[in-house]
Amino acid sequence: MMEELLREFYRSIVFWRKTMPEQTNAFMKLLESVDKPGALDTKTKELIAVAASVASQCKWCIAFHVKKALECGASPNEIREASWVAVVMAGGPALAHMQLVEKALEEFSSKKS
Repeated sequence: MMEELLREFYRSIVFWRKTMPEQTNAFMKLLESVDKPGALDTKTKELIAVAASVASQCKWCIAFHVKKALECGASPNEIREASWVAVVMAGGPALAHMQLVEKALEEFSSKKS
């Protein structure tokens, strides 16, 4: 399920790069620039992105950032704690979206093994 969300998102990026290249490429450049380690390391930035994804209730973002957080060395419990910060800030709807975090953890963690 979560892997399919990522494929769907990547297909959209390809489409937007063809139809709206200036905007899409500018966004992707911003994403790359923000993602680089600075005062915060990439793992910390991904944990923040997980929390923001849950708070904004974006299933594509949850899939993308949980996978990236795992790739950056975040543990499942670190990802869960970041998600709980979102629940504190965004309430019940964010809590409901934590189900997607668990699905992503299950799916992407099993692929690492």
